[in-house]
Amino acid sequence: MKIKWMIYSIFGLLVFGMGLSILGEAIILKYKQSDNWFVWGTLALITTNSGLCLFGQAVIEKIKLNLQTKNS
Repeated sequence: MKIKWMIYSIFGLLVFGMGLSILGEAIILKYKQSDNWFVWGTLALITTNSGLCLFGQAVIEKIKLNLQTKNS
């Protein structure tokens, strides 16, 4: 269970950071008045929310781990 928590937390933070980086690129593209800034912005939204979901699952796994060790 500890491995699941570590995997979810690390990948959640990595995906969240990647989503913020993509958002920065979308902002630059919008500033340059490029046509495909909307696609990059949508991709950034999906990626950022996915990272938050993975990190949220890591919190759930950590609570399960704490409850398991407390009951043992």
